[in-house]
Amino acid sequence: METRVRHDKERSRYELLLDGEVIGVAEYYLNGDDLVFPHTEIGFAHRGQGLGAVLVRSAMDDVRATGRLVVPICWYVRDFLDANPDYQDLLAA
Repeated sequence: METRVRHDKERSRYELLLDGEVIGVAEYYLNGDDLVFPHTEIGFAHRGQGLGAVLVRSAMDDVRATGRLVVPICWYVRDFLDANPDYQDLLAA
């Protein structure tokens, strides 16, 4: 089982792939320089395996590399940031 995350800039989302198949997405839109994350989803058959955290962690690492900040409207992204203090610096004011 090989997972990887890719950034699909044209569709404004991060995609989690499992053996080449998209099984999860973290959608975003730009608000000034901030990335607003309104929705994150893992396919039903793959829930409960920690894959949402893999997806969001990779997305947050990418956001950090760009120097942007995050507005976590999605409950999962908000909970991930709350549970991982090392990502608190990404929160927009």
